Amino acid sequence: MLGTIGAAPAKSDWIKDTNEAAFMKDVIDASVDVPVIVDFWAPWCGPCKTLGPALEAAVMAVKGKVRMVKINVDENQAISAQLRIQSIPTVYAFHKGRPVDAFQGALPASELKKFVEKLAALAGEDEGLGAALDEADLMLAEGAAVDAAEVYAAVLAEEPENARAFAGLAQAHIAMGNFDQAEALLANAPAAVTKAQEVEAARAKLALARQAAQAGPADELRARLAADPADHQARFDLSQALHAQGDVEGAIDALLELFRRDREWNDGAAKTQLFTIFDAMKPTDPLVQKGRRRLSSMIFA
Repeated sequence: MLGTIGAAPAKSDWIKDTNEAAFMKDVIDASVDVPVIVDFWAPWCGPCKTLGPALEAAVMAVKGKVRMVKINVDENQAISAQLRIQSIPTVYAFHKGRPVDAFQGALPASELKKFVEKLAALAGEDEGLGAALDEADLMLAEGAAVDAAEVYAAVLAEEPENARAFAGLAQAHIAMGNFDQAEALLANAPAAVTKAQEVEAARAKLALARQAAQAGPADELRARLAADPADHQARFDLSQALHAQGDVEGAIDALLELFRRDREWNDGAAKTQLFTIFDAMKPTDPLVQKGRRRLSSMIFA
């Protein structure tokens, strides 16, 4: 049990251990109200022993504006695979149910302080700008990309490093078919937002949009697979064609079947493409959660 610091609330109020079973409650659901930092660690990891206490201290310093959960990767391998944890320590930050920032390795206390304070500020984001972004997101979802782009640009004029507005503007250009403009925008993202989840999602959507422009006819690809179920290229191309048609679930299914048949085909192209699709969607999307679980079950089978 974690102890207390002076007269401050118990660490367990703001910092706790969690696992795969409680991840939705302790991270995704909890981040709706306050940003949540997830520290992926292991008992044998030397840098983790330095990072963990320093990060806890930074979280305690903001007095509940940010919370922190710790996940032992040895005991929770499925969620670690789903979030593509390749080395530890790795730290993710979630807000409003989605990843908004991350880093790997131990950082000095000054950098951890900035990381946590940035998240604390995010929790207090200007309500007016937040409402404007909500409206822009709705416009984009309803196909009014030009109008959405104007709102995103207006928000950026107020906050040039607003990751949500920056990514939204890029996605509006993608929706309008301005792929080169979206690519240039993303290539010149401010350092403060270049690794934000929203910006990474926009990059993934741009990659998928470019693929869609080259996708072949789905019926022809199905016919090729019917003639030769071992035609891995046809199955991969079919996933792209299905995604281009808006059948995201079908695209994921095709890639999972390809991974099941030959996970190493074309340097692991099926797994890479799956992560591109997942990255382009909200982590809370049921298709993403189901797809990641199925992929993890194959990886650890």
